[in-house]
Order: sequence, then C-alpha cells, then structure tokens
Amino acid sequence: MNQTLWSLSGQRALVTGGTKGIGEAIVRQFLDLGASVFIVARDNELLQRQINDYRQQGHTVEGIAADVSQPGVAAQIIESVKTTWSKLDILVNNAGSNIRKPTAEYSPAEYDYVLNTNLRSAYELSQAAYPMLKDSEAGGKIVFVSSVSGLTHTSSGSLYGMTKAAMLQLTRNLAVEWASDGIRVNAVAPWYINTPLAAPVLTNPEKLGGILERTPMNRIGEPAEVASAVSFLTMPASGYITGQVIAVDGGLLAWGY
Repeated sequence: MNQTLWSLSGQRALVTGGTKGIGEAIVRQFLDLGASVFIVARDNELLQRQINDYRQQGHTVEGIAADVSQPGVAAQIIESVKTTWSKLDILVNNAGSNIRKPTAEYSPAEYDYVLNTNLRSAYELSQAAYPMLKDSEAGGKIVFVSSVSGLTHTSSGSLYGMTKAAMLQLTRNLAVEWASDGIRVNAVAPWYINTPLAAPVLTNPEKLGGILERTPMNRIGEPAEVASAVSFLTMPASGYITGQVIAVDGGLLAWGY
C-alpha cells in the first residue's frame, strides 16, 4: 500500500470551530496524520490551552480567537494564516450554531446570527482562502461540515436546514468552478453526533428515543467518525473526488418506511 495516499504529512490546514465537538476531532486527526493545523475558535482561553497541549505532543499548531459570524473576520483570519505560514492546503468550514424554534417565531436578529455563523462565514472564508488554495503545491481542498438537515427535514429548524442546504449547493458550485485551479471541494453531512451543540437534544430522553428509532444503526455518532470522513476527503487517496456529499448518519437517509 502506498502510505502517502493516506497521509496529510506536510500539509497545512485551517479548521474553524476547532476546539469542540467535530472540529476538535478533525484537528486531532489532522495532526495525527501529519498535518500542521491553524485553529479558529471563539474561546481564546480554551484555544490557547489546547494549542499548548498539542505542541507538547510535538505537533505544529497555530490559532486565532475569532467569531466567524462577524463581518470582515474571514479576511483577518486568512491574513493571519498568510503571516504565519504563507501557504495553505486545506480549509475546513466547520463552525456552526443553531437556534431551535418554530419558523414563525424567529426574529431578524436570530435569522442573521444563524445565517452569518453557518453560511456567510463559510462562503467568505472560502473566497478569502482561494488564492492560497490555488497556489497549493499539494492541491487545495475545502470541506464543508453541513448536516443531514440540509438534505431532508429534521426538527433542527428551518434556518439551520436552509443554511446547511445552501452549503451543499456551494460545495457543488465551487467544485466545478475551481476544479481547473486544482481545488477539490466536498462536504460531509452528519446526523446527530455526540457534541456540545447536540447536547440539549441528546440529554432529553424523549427526543433521544425518537432519534434512535429513526437511525438504523440505533446509536448516536461520535465526532471522530465525522472527522474520519473529513480526513479522507483531504487525503491524496480521494484525489478524484470533488463536488460530493458524504452523509455520516448511521443509515438515516437510506431508511424509507
């Protein structure tokens, strides 16, 4: 087996929302696979603590505390990456949030918050990172962390589903538009994963029971299982894959009646 196909050695990755849940699992796997990682997260104290831990383990890690939902932050993040490394091979748009409520009850401020956090940040970061990804000697890779809520109705709310569906169409558009620039663009679409974002739902016995009832594998997914799909989509082994969505859902979407 050609081990270089299944390695990220020498590659530089930017991961948003990289200190908790799926983002943290992606960072850990990337580091274990030999990549250097630039982490973006809002909680500076947690970010610095994790960076120090990774460095003590011998990994190359940088980071910046930033709220990607705020205007102009994407450009600042990419400028920081340029100053630190001058090169970038991988962008993982993972940062996301949600407000669960009936559609008729959303306020304009809540609408802006969910769209800015989940969608606009991913769009603007991809746009700002484009020149660096185009210049990547290894070939640029973008992975969007979407959701099955972007593929079918779930109880997560219309705003969340709308943003996650838009991410999937953005994945397809960029995959085609930027293919000639050597940039591959893919997405993962998780179902309920054992993360802090999902905790309010998963700690409700009634809701948890309903989720498991609709999941053929009859369990909640783990962050590392999503991270493995993301890692694969950034490796040389997936070099002919672009514009695709991998559902990490325990069989949810495959199960009809």
